[in-house]
Amino acid sequence: MVEVHVVVHRFVLCVLLYAHAINTATDRMMRAAQFEKGGPENLYVAEVARPALGERQVLIKVHASAINRADTLQRKGLYPPPPGESDILGLEAAGVVDSLGPGCSEKWKIGDRVMSLLSGGGNSEYVATPEQLLMAIPEGMDYIQAAAIPEVWLTAYQLLHFVGKVQSGETVLIHGGASGVGTAAVQLVSLAGAKSIVTAGSEAKIATAVSLGASQGFNYKEGDFSQKVRDATNGKGVDVILDCVGGSYYEQNMNVIAVDGRWVLYGLMGGGNISGDVFAKLLRKRVSVTGTTLRARSLEYKTKLVGSFMQDVLHHFISGKVKPIVFTTFPLEKIGDAHKMMEENKNTGKIVIEVNQDRDKKDEL
Repeated sequence: MVEVHVVVHRFVLCVLLYAHAINTATDRMMRAAQFEKGGPENLYVAEVARPALGERQVLIKVHASAINRADTLQRKGLYPPPPGESDILGLEAAGVVDSLGPGCSEKWKIGDRVMSLLSGGGNSEYVATPEQLLMAIPEGMDYIQAAAIPEVWLTAYQLLHFVGKVQSGETVLIHGGASGVGTAAVQLVSLAGAKSIVTAGSEAKIATAVSLGASQGFNYKEGDFSQKVRDATNGKGVDVILDCVGGSYYEQNMNVIAVDGRWVLYGLMGGGNISGDVFAKLLRKRVSVTGTTLRARSLEYKTKLVGSFMQDVLHHFISGKVKPIVFTTFPLEKIGDAHKMMEENKNTGKIVIEVNQDRDKKDEL
């Protein structure tokens, strides 16, 4: 009889240990966007391991993330993540601090509401990020709005201030003026005391940019915009161009840029090939052309960028002087539809991905 009890006890103990192991393994998993190279239909959600924390890294429980052009390019196999970074899509996230890695300072604590610029991994339930890149979500702002800030606002801020060196009184031409970066750039130009002109693909998109502070806008689908821009600047041209298009806009950009203008190239949606007397035209106007990206920049550079942005801009979200523009939201399981919408250029502002919203509400109940 004693032997039977011992056997039963051992069996129960084994079952409990197995159940604990299963639960522990489950606790270390998360839902995340995955893809096979190709179209939006190749996106799906699967269970993967949660990221392990390195030195001075913080684990965020993601409430909302967003998609960017870079995500659609990565999905197609055209824009891989930097070495050592997550291959999960998503360059920004908003949520709460879940845990702190070794060496973290005392600036952040578990439960803090934060948003962060990422090199990847945002389209998932949890993401690891250097604590230096965390920003506190402005008071009164929800996670969906916050998820629309890090990538596009820091990109626009970098383009205008770190690269373009915009000055008060100057005029900036912003291509894609109703995109995520475009709507942020329009507002940042106004904050800098400068004037913006935009190009966009519909009158509704132009109207949105004007409502945010753009002085004028021109529909690129209606032909050459360069003469209209020159007329709008009394023939002087623009001091700065924020160009996400590239090759197909070369001639028009060259026509509208002012002498000593700064041309900031950050995308090639219109291709990368140009021909003709390119150098002669650049020399004649003393134009500075700078190509720039953000994702592959060093942590030191990104830390400076985030710090400068927090000092110069973040408080304006609280006052209402600037605002993130959210076009629509999709649940994580519908991320393929979100990518399709972006590639069809239907959005004005950001497309946000809801991640833990519904699960968090259930937990609160």
